[in-house]
Amino acid sequence: MPMRDRGVHRAAVFTNMNPKHICLTVGLSSLFLSAVASSQSFAPQATGPQYSTQGSFQGSSFQNTLASAQAAPQGSAVSYTSVTQLNGLLAQLESTSKAAQDDLSKLRVEKWKTDGSTKKQSLNDVDSIQRNLQTALPEMIGQLRNAPEDMPATFKLYRNLDALYDVLGGVVESAGAFGPKDDFQALSTDLNGFEGTRKQLAERINNLAVSKEQEIVRLRTDLKTAQAAIATAPPKKVVVDDTEPPKKPVARKKPAPKKPAATAPAPAPAQSAPQPNPQ
Repeated sequence: MPMRDRGVHRAAVFTNMNPKHICLTVGLSSLFLSAVASSQSFAPQATGPQYSTQGSFQGSSFQNTLASAQAAPQGSAVSYTSVTQLNGLLAQLESTSKAAQDDLSKLRVEKWKTDGSTKKQSLNDVDSIQRNLQTALPEMIGQLRNAPEDMPATFKLYRNLDALYDVLGGVVESAGAFGPKDDFQALSTDLNGFEGTRKQLAERINNLAVSKEQEIVRLRTDLKTAQAAIATAPPKKVVVDDTEPPKKPVARKKPAPKKPAATAPAPAPAQSAPQPNPQ
């Protein structure tokens, strides 16, 4: 395929991409693992430096680790090692994204030694990459920080990096063929940085898929054990003796009403003494 057509194809894939949440099922787990393994086998080997997640981000990364652990939803505990690994990966991705934006802004595609159609296509690719790095990528990184082991969010970021690597690779190829050597070297370093992060993310997806598959198997086993215990448990028997007639309830006597107290008769009025008649 000519380079121009490859660029058009990359731009179409990149700009029309509409990531959706991916629900993993037990039946597709093995297929998913095979796809991830294949993507790692056919991915180009990065020639840039390899990045370690240990001992490189002791300042703000430690605070991000604690924040991510606190933001994890209840009931789905995330290990400290997993959160630390993710924060190192995302910090490196943010650093590579910033460097790539600076290098892309310095490009002078209009001065490349090629035809106008190729320049126009390269400018469109650069614009698409810049929009992705400034808007879409930070949003995906934020979603993954809030849910460190969420499979749909992790795979969404991986798929975006895959498309980003494809489009940026076309720009790097054109820069090497038609642009200054310095631009080509700077963009090649950025491309290697994205590829290194993509490989780490693919490995993380593989580990998470295996872990969740083991969890599903364990839960199924526990469910079967519980169902078997319920099926083998003898039912409780309640013995009712209907040979003896039921006893009549004892009638309770009502208390007799209290008689009102007798009232004493009122005293008779005193009679006055007779008055003597005057002589």
